[in-house]
Amino acid sequence: MATDKKNILKEDNSNYPLGVGGSLSLGVGGSLKMFYGALPILFELARKLRDNQTEAEEYLWIQLANLKHLKVRFKRQHPILYFIADFYCHKVKLIIEVDGGYHDIPEQYKYDQEREHELEDLGLKVIRFTNEQVLFNIENTLKEIEEVIREREKNL
Repeated sequence: MATDKKNILKEDNSNYPLGVGGSLSLGVGGSLKMFYGALPILFELARKLRDNQTEAEEYLWIQLANLKHLKVRFKRQHPILYFIADFYCHKVKLIIEVDGGYHDIPEQYKYDQEREHELEDLGLKVIRFTNEQVLFNIENTLKEIEEVIREREKNL
């Protein structure tokens, strides 16, 4: 039996981990920690972004499967705090961003840097790749991601 997609903004929706107006404990072992208090609206926006990924994001998503030997799992368009990460691995607290030319605009670059600092204050690591790196140099992109994962595993 087919069902309609649930509206994640409804208070009775168990798909939203905190419930509308819920709070998030950042304590050790909290299963909700991976969202860092993201607001309900971000979950809907993230779903829309997953449905409209860029070519580079789609390609990297497929290629991240090549890292199965590391026993990590990435989520795409993942809400964290009041941001949406292109890709997030909770096990190693790693965010991967794939940036198009828009991110070269000075105002956007400044915003990206401020966002990165806020995320790093949460103990997260942010790495960035351009669309071109992902699309035309995927071997080195995956190698760098793997190196960061191994480094994070040692230090967490």
